[in-house]
Amino acid sequence: MSGVIMGLASSIVAIIVVLLLIRSVLVKEEGTDIMKKIAKQIQTGAATFLRREYIYISIVVVVIALVMLFARRYFGYASAISFVWGAIVSGTAGLIGMSVATRANVRTTYAAQKTGMKGALNVAVSGGAVMGLCVVGIALLGLIILIFAFGVMGETSDSEFFRKIGNINSYAMGASLFALFARSGGGIYTKGADMGADLVGKVEAGIPEDDPRNPAVIADNVGDNVGDVAGLGADLLESYIESMIASMVLAVSVVSLGTMKLGSEGLGIVKMLIQVVLSIAAAGIISSILGVLFVKITARKNPQTALLGGTYVAAILTMIISAVIIWKIGIPFGNYGKWGILWSLISGIISGIIIGFVSELYTSNRYKPVQRLAKSCDTGPAIGVVGGISLGMRSVFIPVIAIVFAIIISSGSAGILGIGIASFGMLVTTGMIVSVDSYGPIADNAGGIAEMSHLPPEVRKVTDHLDAVGNTTAAIGKGFAIGSAAYAAIGLLSAYIVSARLLEGELVLSSIQVLSGLLIGGMLPFLFSSLLFEAVKKEAFEMVEEVRRQFRDIKGLMEGKAEPDPRTCIDIATKGAIKGMMLPGAIAILTPLVVGVIFGPVTLAGTLIGAIISGIIIGIQYANSGGGMDNAKKYIEDGQFGGKGSEAHKAAVVGDTVGDPMKDTVGPSINILIKLMSVISLVLVPMLREVSGIIWNLF
Repeated sequence: MSGVIMGLASSIVAIIVVLLLIRSVLVKEEGTDIMKKIAKQIQTGAATFLRREYIYISIVVVVIALVMLFARRYFGYASAISFVWGAIVSGTAGLIGMSVATRANVRTTYAAQKTGMKGALNVAVSGGAVMGLCVVGIALLGLIILIFAFGVMGETSDSEFFRKIGNINSYAMGASLFALFARSGGGIYTKGADMGADLVGKVEAGIPEDDPRNPAVIADNVGDNVGDVAGLGADLLESYIESMIASMVLAVSVVSLGTMKLGSEGLGIVKMLIQVVLSIAAAGIISSILGVLFVKITARKNPQTALLGGTYVAAILTMIISAVIIWKIGIPFGNYGKWGILWSLISGIISGIIIGFVSELYTSNRYKPVQRLAKSCDTGPAIGVVGGISLGMRSVFIPVIAIVFAIIISSGSAGILGIGIASFGMLVTTGMIVSVDSYGPIADNAGGIAEMSHLPPEVRKVTDHLDAVGNTTAAIGKGFAIGSAAYAAIGLLSAYIVSARLLEGELVLSSIQVLSGLLIGGMLPFLFSSLLFEAVKKEAFEMVEEVRRQFRDIKGLMEGKAEPDPRTCIDIATKGAIKGMMLPGAIAILTPLVVGVIFGPVTLAGTLIGAIISGIIIGIQYANSGGGMDNAKKYIEDGQFGGKGSEAHKAAVVGDTVGDPMKDTVGPSINILIKLMSVISLVLVPMLREVSGIIWNLF
């Protein structure tokens, strides 16, 4: 069976499993009328935000597609269609996943009340798996549709084949553009609402988290879904697509730039390598499905062990199945044997596991780093925040070393193609990774619904435990997302350098063009982060003022005799997120074009390198600092250092509030910045060959 057919079959299987999971979630009971009412408010708020966000993104997508059509000399109709198709695929996966997540939350709460931990975990995992398997199933299906539509695997000349592969690059760009707005917009929404709810509710008023009297609580719960379900799904979907496409482009390059010209024999090797990539993608989907089943079967009283176990099962199965695939259809190329692809793949998978483990180590309250951070909160919020920042900075060391070794091993095993394969290796089990991560917001929402519905303490104990595990799995998911962004961006950078035909002598540190690019690229993640922090700050400020107003002006609200107005808070969060995501998005889109045209392709290569280096480090640090401060708070709430209401708890709440935009807005968005810039640069190559270097040409 060819790789294309295997990929098509596995993507259809994934979609069938998604439909079965949706049915299994929706047949579960929702609980009492008050639970249904709260869940409906969350569903409506999430749908409202997504509808507005999608309208704005659609406008941007249409404008860029029209520009591509106008400049058809460089891009062409097929490239514009591929770009729009990538955006549609990303938006569809996010919409389906979030719609199910906002229905799984209340069913998880009711299951926690009726059947305890196992039943609640089963519903939450099923809801998360819908997003995870949607991402890989729809993304791979979308890619294969383009392969068939463009006739990539048919009989063709060298130049025609290059053009068809170039058209498919735009598929990744469309998905990446959509992901940037979905991730940054969702992140701004959720953290502005979360900070407003916590600062006034928990810090000023001294009421519990998710208290129904707090009007920002519904907006906070909506934000969990639009940020960590739809946003994360779009993030990893584009990484998944980009790593496959980077591998395909590098497969072309490794043959065409080797001792052999493409021709009929060279094209045959390239197509066989593409078949291998698609077959490995199929292996990852099937392994992810089996990993989800493992979690559902083995979950008992320790959900974290089951969730992580499912991730490891998916990774091991993928390596085994991929070894069989490479043994059957893999072929030698250049100076490398066919097993070089397997070693590259394994290096990517293992480095991903290492990054995930480090994220768990530095963010789970089962381990010393978070426990020590919780203890430091005894001395006040300032020391707690400094400790959280220090924890995140320290956590960067091992992931970066793991990425470096994976790059060295993969490059030595399969050359430049090995780097692309390693990036894909880290993402090949994306279905399982996103399933585990999307479980977290569902569990978090379930706890909020339990609190707002005044359910017994034992129900909240179950949902709190699921939520604490969800924070850890979310940190692991963010670690994977950032690590995979590094690989995907490096793979795309390699493809860009090859496609732009840059010579080794041009990419040296002594080159003023490269140094200029490094400085520009190194600065960009800081500017991008500043804009996102500013957007969260503005939204949180308005949210705080609105919550204070309602506490002050709605008579009987604090006594529980009147209801708050959550719709106003949802509207504030929606408008703040839409407005705040536009400028960072514009910077990510326009930077490759401006730098490439004005300074040239060499400076643009330096810009990408600088952005990748600083972006990876900032992204990991922010994700783990925020995750550590969040779980330090939960560790105290479990009864340590005085428990809820203690001075340590008050300090930890402040630390958690500071860490929230770090881990849920800025850190995750940076990885999309570096990927989007890389894929846009790759798509711009045909134009940059003719129109570039205006500044350097003046001198």
